[in-house]
Amino acid sequence: MKSATLPILTTTAPSVLQLNPFLHVGADRVYNPLTDRTLAAGEPGYDTLRGLLSGALPLLPAPHTRLAAEGWLLPGDAEPAREFRLKYVSLEAHTVCNQSCYFCPVSIAPREDYFMPTELYERIVGELAAWRDTLEAVFMINYNEPTADRRFVDQVRAIKNAGLPPAVLTNGTGLTPDRTDALVALGGLRFLSINLSTLDRERYRQERGGDHLELVLRNLDYAGDKALAEQMDMVVLGTGNDDHQRDFEEISRRFAASRFEVKYFEVMDRAGYLQIGHRPAALAQRLCGCENVGSRPLQHLHVTPQAKCVLCCEDYDAKYVVGDLTRESVREVLTGPTLAMMRRWAYGLDEAPRDFLCRGCTFALTRPA
Repeated sequence: MKSATLPILTTTAPSVLQLNPFLHVGADRVYNPLTDRTLAAGEPGYDTLRGLLSGALPLLPAPHTRLAAEGWLLPGDAEPAREFRLKYVSLEAHTVCNQSCYFCPVSIAPREDYFMPTELYERIVGELAAWRDTLEAVFMINYNEPTADRRFVDQVRAIKNAGLPPAVLTNGTGLTPDRTDALVALGGLRFLSINLSTLDRERYRQERGGDHLELVLRNLDYAGDKALAEQMDMVVLGTGNDDHQRDFEEISRRFAASRFEVKYFEVMDRAGYLQIGHRPAALAQRLCGCENVGSRPLQHLHVTPQAKCVLCCEDYDAKYVVGDLTRESVREVLTGPTLAMMRRWAYGLDEAPRDFLCRGCTFALTRPA
């Protein structure tokens, strides 16, 4: 869904209702990121909700009890910007990457090496366990290479011991047979995604800044038939040209008999950080939400190796810090005033600054001008 029309209705009277201001409104369905529920055309309550959204029906409490109970409507005195549904966490334990891929900010602005102290990492993981019922993945990456950390297997173990689902996105260089065996012995990952863009060794070296293809293929050949993760993806990133299509076909053939599901994706510009790939035609004038693997402001938490929490994974330079886990708890960050303010900006409840990150993002939802 790339556009929505949602009136902003607020009130301070507890006896009346307000529309949930974070609904994602599509042509034939409405999604609520705070409950992770979708109401589609033909389902009970859908026509009433659309009438309320359009202003054709009044917001009276009694007739809309069901919609209120299901979170489509909220009490008039509610402060929804303090609410969230934590589905995904990116917990980056270090800054190191051993490649410099053209589609990644590391290629033009590499970071100094830094490793989060193990005690702090384990404390954060322990706090995240409070949301084990809603968390679908704890990603061990933002812009680093997670297998570059000698503590990698121990970090997976810490996540699993907390009852949380570990997720690994990797270039495969450090996914050695010994580590694959160790992860399988732990019960495997929830999700594994291998970033493999070509089988052409020279192009691989040029596009990724490292001559690692043979090493990667050895690792993947070993891992390919192992129960390494519930879901094992292999992502072929490119610019959508003939080379990209050919790479996808060749990689699909090579790993056809493995557990990997090979997927085709085109690169994007990282909210304007890079000058490649998909990008919005113009800066968004009227923001009304986010659909980047769910809603980043409402469903994600991004933690840097320095334990700063940032609004979104696209914020490579950490300009939009919403909390500091060296001084605050995870809950304090998620319910805090800074993140609430940025949720209101991202959903157009308050006017965001002209240079706000979401205005230049291809995943931003916008209202018609």
